[in-house]
Amino acid sequence: MELVSKTKCFGGFVEVYSHRSTICNALMKFSIYLPPQAIERSLPVLYFLAGLTCTEENFMAKAGAQQFAAKHGLILVAPDTSPRNTGIAGEDDDWDFGTGAGFYVDATQEPWSQHYRMYSYIVDELPDLIAGNFPVKRNRQGIFGHSMGGHGALVCALRNPDRYQSVSAFAPICAPMQCAWGEKAFSNYLGSDRSSWRSYDATELVQARQFPRSILIDQGKSDKFLTDQLLPEVFGQACESVGQPLTLRFQNGYDHSYYFIASFIEDHIQFHAEMLCR
Repeated sequence: MELVSKTKCFGGFVEVYSHRSTICNALMKFSIYLPPQAIERSLPVLYFLAGLTCTEENFMAKAGAQQFAAKHGLILVAPDTSPRNTGIAGEDDDWDFGTGAGFYVDATQEPWSQHYRMYSYIVDELPDLIAGNFPVKRNRQGIFGHSMGGHGALVCALRNPDRYQSVSAFAPICAPMQCAWGEKAFSNYLGSDRSSWRSYDATELVQARQFPRSILIDQGKSDKFLTDQLLPEVFGQACESVGQPLTLRFQNGYDHSYYFIASFIEDHIQFHAEMLCR
């Protein structure tokens, strides 16, 4: 693991690291915010999964989360959204597939399966790396994300309720099997058998296994992707049908950008802190 940069922020530090991922068989990067409390004791950790085209930098630079993480004593971790420079032909051709668009799945189709295994990277390898090098409480772990990353956060939490004590999302892709982004990614990463897609679709998952605590989702009403790609109402209906606690908030006038995230990030940090910092 190699330190790329270190910048002081709200009494703590934003640090960026690169490391060789065994699971992805590639060089990966992540950013981490260590609040001032981390000098004295171990703290809960909150993972943020970013959306299409993003890197490990977007959330730390744009969301304004560090001041609230410092207030509550939370470590923030933001990984990259895919392996990069793997040499796979066509990985840089599309903004919504390949580089910057790992969709937090473990690809089963060649050549993507050689590197694009973001689900196992997020759930297994990265937490092990963080726990081995930073003062985190491994049993106090939350996850949230935006858009493609919101999809990833919901999937990781629903599949691993024993590992995550809290989950929330901003404008997540809630039913990827029913939208163009999801169909493109899943067909290429996972193959043509749609039954294999269900384990990466939050709407499908929640009907089979519920998260033991409430889920928070914020969605902008002026988001241009709302009706065609994100489908929060579909997830909301699925949650209602099985009794999954869900707070789904539609915010008037907000779009899909980090301005939207920054407007409600304090609420989300507070939401996670209430469960992680008990």
